[in-house]
Amino acid sequence: MVEFIQTVLFTLNRLDGRSLVDVLIVAGIVYWLLSLIRGTTAEALVRGLFLALGLGSIVGNALNLTMLNWLLRNSIPAMLVAVPILFQPEIRRALEQVGRAGGLLPRAATVSRPERVVEIIASACRRLSECRWGALMVLERDTALGEFAKTGVEIDGLLSVEHLLSVFYPNSPLHDGAAIIRGERVAAAGCVLPLAESMATGHTLGTRHRAAVGITERTDAISIVVSEETGQISIANNGRMVRNLDESKLRKVLSILNRPPTYRGFPWIGGSYARPARPKIDRRPA
Repeated sequence: MVEFIQTVLFTLNRLDGRSLVDVLIVAGIVYWLLSLIRGTTAEALVRGLFLALGLGSIVGNALNLTMLNWLLRNSIPAMLVAVPILFQPEIRRALEQVGRAGGLLPRAATVSRPERVVEIIASACRRLSECRWGALMVLERDTALGEFAKTGVEIDGLLSVEHLLSVFYPNSPLHDGAAIIRGERVAAAGCVLPLAESMATGHTLGTRHRAAVGITERTDAISIVVSEETGQISIANNGRMVRNLDESKLRKVLSILNRPPTYRGFPWIGGSYARPARPKIDRRPA
């Protein structure tokens, strides 16, 4: 333990400005990676892993346990192989965020009027809620949802209230899946989405709600759900869901989340689109 303290003090005495910047950069990267796994099943796994390694290291150094110290030192190469396997979803999400932030290849922008899209979706959700028809709509943003659209039936029809009502009519063959909305058009319907990995969803949500959260965990899309049991309207974004919305609240939230992105920088040097800040939503039950 004395040698450990002396090593720490020696390291601190050698710190200079460049080393401090290096430490801050690494700390920022670690914080960003930890923020990606917050609220997922990987959070408990990382907590248990750090706790086991920390306690093992403290006990091994304090009691000078040769075998335990040897085991901890030789477990690091094995972790280099195990970490990509255990945290594959989180690593994929991190790379997707990096790709969204500074893509060098330009992507064709979808010309649309956000106000019209918001108005149609809010009106359709109100009527779906009144009829107690279950619905799941996904608004495509920067991340393309082509791979999920291929799991359903490609429509490429003009977005309208009547169109959405016909898709989610209970006897319709497409009503059980999700409708993907791209700009002012319904790209596909009856689509299969990944279920949520977040621990916060619990067991109270059905498959439709878990799929709504799941697609927002993997992409930057916005999903809107209408419960066929209660008629309750919910919206999910960035892996989080807000429930018990009415038409006016849904219109207000969508008008903020569905704003066109503001471009920063230049495309040839990795410019990025900045999304509006997450709105403050009253989560108290109505």
